[in-house]
Amino acid sequence: MKVRLKIWRQADSADPGRFETYATPDLNPNMSFLEMLDVVNEDLTLRGAEPIAFDHDCREGICGTCSLVINGKPHGPNRGVASCQTYLRSFREGDEIVVEPFRAAPFPVVKDLVVDRKAFDRIIQAGGFVSVRTGSAPDANALPVPKLAAELAMDAAQCIGCGACVAACKNASAMLFVAAKVSHLNLLPQGKPEKDRRAVAMVKAMDEAGFGACTVTGSCEAVCPKNIGLEFISKLNRDYGWALLKGS
Repeated sequence: MKVRLKIWRQADSADPGRFETYATPDLNPNMSFLEMLDVVNEDLTLRGAEPIAFDHDCREGICGTCSLVINGKPHGPNRGVASCQTYLRSFREGDEIVVEPFRAAPFPVVKDLVVDRKAFDRIIQAGGFVSVRTGSAPDANALPVPKLAAELAMDAAQCIGCGACVAACKNASAMLFVAAKVSHLNLLPQGKPEKDRRAVAMVKAMDEAGFGACTVTGSCEAVCPKNIGLEFISKLNRDYGWALLKGS
């Protein structure tokens, strides 16, 4: 199987960047998208050309670093999977595949397909943690958690912080990411003491990072590799509103 790749190349953040087209070597349709890029990079290296820079780590849909826009959609054509879980069998022989980095002002391009997502780190540092002591693991597990709250918290905790929601949003909003990170702690008893402060601090950090406003178009939910729903944005809005009313 062979495809044509139209890939964004950018030497650094100061470089304006451009698309370059590559004809791939023979590929196995069962390769993941990142394995295909490995093969292309090996071919480029053997020819003395600069390999394509792209982010990856676990390659199992867990770490969230494989931030690629494939044919205009963050993570590619399939729903509920990351770029590393997208396989060549999702495409056809001879297809032209356009590959770009995530596009958002708070995610500046470092090189080629690699973006700097430290803005997410700053949001987490603002409140994505529990500072109250809950003792050792058995002590923490002894706290009663309602089943519904536990299930919702686990749904929110699936967020891998990839940034696909930002890349898909016309306003580059990070509301789905922030909502998931706030909600999975606010729903649990261990997170209740800091519930109000957390919501206000993380939304403030999001705004300061330059992410846009949420207009609830649903594009974030559609591309999320963990299928995190818009209901968490509603929950964040409620938590944030009550926190402001209480003067937190």
